[in-house]
Amino acid sequence: MPEKPVRVRFAPSPTGPLHIGGVRTALFNYLFAKKHNGKFILRIEDTDQARYIAGAEDYLMQSLEWCGIRPDEGVNAGGDYGPYRQSERKEIYLKYVKQLVEKGYAYYAFDTSEELEKKRKEYESQGKTFTYNAAERNELLNSLSLSAEEVEERLKSGISYTIRFKIPVNEELVFEDVIRGRVMVNTNTLDDKVLFKADGMPTYHLANVVDDHLMKISHVIRGEEWLPSLPLHVLLYRSFGWEAEMPEFAHMPLTLKPEGKGKLSKRDGDLGGFPIFPLNWTDPKTGKISKGYKGYGYFPEAFINIIALLGWNPGTTQEIFSMDELIRAFSLENVGKAGARFDPDKAIWFNHQYMQKQDPAKLAESFSEILKEKRIDYADINVRKVVELIRERANFVSDFWDQGHFFFKPPAPEEYDPKAIKKSWKENTPGIMKELMRVLSDIKISEFTTENSEEKVKQWINDKELGMGKVMNPFRLTIVGALKGPHLFDIIALIGKEETLVRIEKGLQDINIP
Repeated sequence: MPEKPVRVRFAPSPTGPLHIGGVRTALFNYLFAKKHNGKFILRIEDTDQARYIAGAEDYLMQSLEWCGIRPDEGVNAGGDYGPYRQSERKEIYLKYVKQLVEKGYAYYAFDTSEELEKKRKEYESQGKTFTYNAAERNELLNSLSLSAEEVEERLKSGISYTIRFKIPVNEELVFEDVIRGRVMVNTNTLDDKVLFKADGMPTYHLANVVDDHLMKISHVIRGEEWLPSLPLHVLLYRSFGWEAEMPEFAHMPLTLKPEGKGKLSKRDGDLGGFPIFPLNWTDPKTGKISKGYKGYGYFPEAFINIIALLGWNPGTTQEIFSMDELIRAFSLENVGKAGARFDPDKAIWFNHQYMQKQDPAKLAESFSEILKEKRIDYADINVRKVVELIRERANFVSDFWDQGHFFFKPPAPEEYDPKAIKKSWKENTPGIMKELMRVLSDIKISEFTTENSEEKVKQWINDKELGMGKVMNPFRLTIVGALKGPHLFDIIALIGKEETLVRIEKGLQDINIP
């Protein structure tokens, strides 16, 4: 159990739709907080106004709600440490970045983007890389190279500037990461990152450190891509004098594409035909819709189960977890360092497992909506019973129609599988089917149940020494149109005696020996 109260945050940027990697970050933070009776905080890091995308924040909220990841504090949830949207905290950051300048840990930089680009190209022409760091900063246009008078004059004139952090020279930084262990970095490998931009907004580095401190964040759990920024963040805590309250850091492994190298991307989903977003996302610029897990028919519980096992191992053979079970089992110590490869087939398997756990009545409601869209009359059919018979063969509710359409299309089938005809329909089959009709006709409608019909038919087969395959395969073919589907006597019990006889008669008329 952590020594201090657990307070973790998920701090996405509204620059696009939330994807698998983002959901996993939110989930791991949420599980850790709930495991330790802590608080899960949602903070919106919207300091990059140039990349802001309309609708991304609302999409984020709706996605977390669908996933069952509900913040204890934050945007829309309230709390004692707001505002929780960084664009509403600009004055706070300005105050703290000026403190760094006054203490000599940061400086004003007046270089224009054009001047810096020119410098980069000069270096490239010499086969070198330009870096704004300790080796270069005294030769550039900033408050370290200019006199105090020149700096004051530039500030008063309203010339655009940024504020950069002054990285110390040749120092070995040593810090601990819960997942990575001990990390060592020499400061000479770091550049003087911008903390405050010319547009009056802080960068991620300044804003997230200030916010994490003021919001009393105990653990920062985020993606591996932020590991290179950790040395700067540690230096910022030290420069502010907040080392004693610095949170513990845990950098999660990347979510990798199913095949090949690299991080999972939308392109991989497009090529592989699987979603990477939780909900459908409509691109505000193009209007193109990217279908999400909900749109594909995944259950939110299955989606969360899939995401939880990307990089985390419970230490047991258990694969199916409820949210409560995940909370009890989760630990950062069992999060691996290596990248976690996403498996679309395994994701489908998870949804299949959750399909079997769903309330049949709710599945029947969903299937009924599909039937309504197809304008199928299902008034005389028990849809719930159909679902119970076919769901074992289905991965998604959308599969129900393919698995059970033959329940709803009298006089069905409309067509017959040629391969099934070749396999099961012989010269003597029509005669056998006519005898079968007589057997079924003798059964009272009130007694036309699965058990009774099966008993009568199998007794007749045995008495006539016909062989089960000679009867049951063509029988199924006339009822279903193919040699597939659930238990045949369950099917005929549902469609009823009259419809069963009509279908056999139709098969006798329509099926020809190949």
